[in-house]
Amino acid sequence: MSKRIFYPLFLLLIPLIGMTITDEINWSPFDFFTMGSLLILLGIGINLVISRVKNLKYRVLYIVVVVIIFMLIWAELAVGLFGTPIEGS
Repeated sequence: MSKRIFYPLFLLLIPLIGMTITDEINWSPFDFFTMGSLLILLGIGINLVISRVKNLKYRVLYIVVVVIIFMLIWAELAVGLFGTPIEGS
């Protein structure tokens, strides 16, 4: 397993710093755990695509698909984009 799958976890510093600056960002430890899990899965997915796909066109296409799936799940958890039982707010 490569260390680069953990690099997206540095994105969690944004809400952590934001919570110290303003009261408008209010994440619980569960929120950090959930987003950390999603970011690790994103890193694993991108690492898997990079290691398995040799053609550059397909590699870029698959990475875009992985990122779009990540963003759709994130939007659903945040605001309930599709109205599923796992929706946020």
